[in-house]
Amino acid sequence: MSGHEKPRGLFRKLVDNSFLLIVGALAALVWANMAHQSGSHSYHDFVHFDVTSLWSGGSDHHQVDATLVSSAGEDSDVEQVAQHGFSLHFIVNDILMALFFAIAAKEVWESLLPGGSLHEPRKAATPLLATVGGILGPAGVFMLGAYFTGTTIDLGNGWAVPCATDIAFSYLVARIVFGAGHPAIAFLLLLAIADDAAGLMILALFYPQAPIVPQWLCLTLVAMCGAMLLRRQKVHSHWAYLLGPGAICWFSFYQANIHPALGLVPIIPLLPHAHTDLGIFAREELDRHDTLSEFEHCWKLPVECFLGLFGLINAGVVMSSLGTGTWLVLAGLFIGKPLGITGMTYFAEKGLKLEKPAGMDYRHVVTLGAVAAIGFTVALFVSVAAFTVPGPIQDSVKMGALLSFAAAPIAIVMGRALGIVPVQPAADIESTEASTAAA
Repeated sequence: MSGHEKPRGLFRKLVDNSFLLIVGALAALVWANMAHQSGSHSYHDFVHFDVTSLWSGGSDHHQVDATLVSSAGEDSDVEQVAQHGFSLHFIVNDILMALFFAIAAKEVWESLLPGGSLHEPRKAATPLLATVGGILGPAGVFMLGAYFTGTTIDLGNGWAVPCATDIAFSYLVARIVFGAGHPAIAFLLLLAIADDAAGLMILALFYPQAPIVPQWLCLTLVAMCGAMLLRRQKVHSHWAYLLGPGAICWFSFYQANIHPALGLVPIIPLLPHAHTDLGIFAREELDRHDTLSEFEHCWKLPVECFLGLFGLINAGVVMSSLGTGTWLVLAGLFIGKPLGITGMTYFAEKGLKLEKPAGMDYRHVVTLGAVAAIGFTVALFVSVAAFTVPGPIQDSVKMGALLSFAAAPIAIVMGRALGIVPVQPAADIESTEASTAAA
């Protein structure tokens, strides 16, 4: 993400831009559909493979699990344990993805620091209101669609799926549409960061894995106090915070039935960090060596690999799964996002007398709303959190999250149709002019 960065090879650039996630998702789609056509359960068996069976006797273990589930009933604690055990699905979605959300929380936290995009309320007010529109619009369109199709009972819990915006992919598409020097890029990044913060709260508040057990959150406070103590003792290594307070906090979330993938989030602001923010994707960040920055430097590449596994574990949907859930998610993203973002931006400007960034008009705002409709990573995660039982409903909603990639070509075509010209950064223009003059 940062400074005077050494030139990277093409593969590393692809990896840093979530290429592995795409590969994992495509591999899952191919595998699941081939298995479906041949009548095989190989993909399902892989996803739900219990790794403890490697040393505890696999077949007996699975037979015991099946017996426990059938005799205990769907809502029992035994069913929950038997369902995931220590499956690959549980390891990836509940443990490894905690590091993904920790890095997302780092970006949100740093954006609140001096120099960060959320630090100055007046500067951030319009994009923040646009973020609210980017949540209410998709949720409203989704729920209206569910009401008119008579699927509110079955699909209503998925209202938050189309609220997500994938920062990495949206950023890449926005650079194609607007150019790296356009103010719409900063607007989108601020909106996406705020959307991440809202997404973390939505997951915690609206998608507990079972009724919340609040007493376990006392252990979260203990973990946070432990992190503050380490910081007071000037402990620098992020490993001390991760393996100590981080592990305790994750366990407390798991026991409290708050999604454990959020388990590291409360610890992130307590790691020693710089007192200013250079901005998301700022190259100079690689030159920083505070604990929080070193945490990201250490885990950025592994997390990209974990995202590849996340795609492989979660994106295995057969093409016949297209259904009402798919169209509701896509309607929320492709219609609700642009409408919500544009509507709230208009309200901010005309109703509250706030300002859009200089150089942006409503052609840019509408197109930016289309770019923000790429939900993918977080939308896929929320799909699994909202519909915990595998089956046609979950698969149809997942398909909507996967097909949100279609927002990319739609946004590019929309930008061209509206006459939006990509803008180069001033530094790049000066460099080009200097090269031309020298030639």
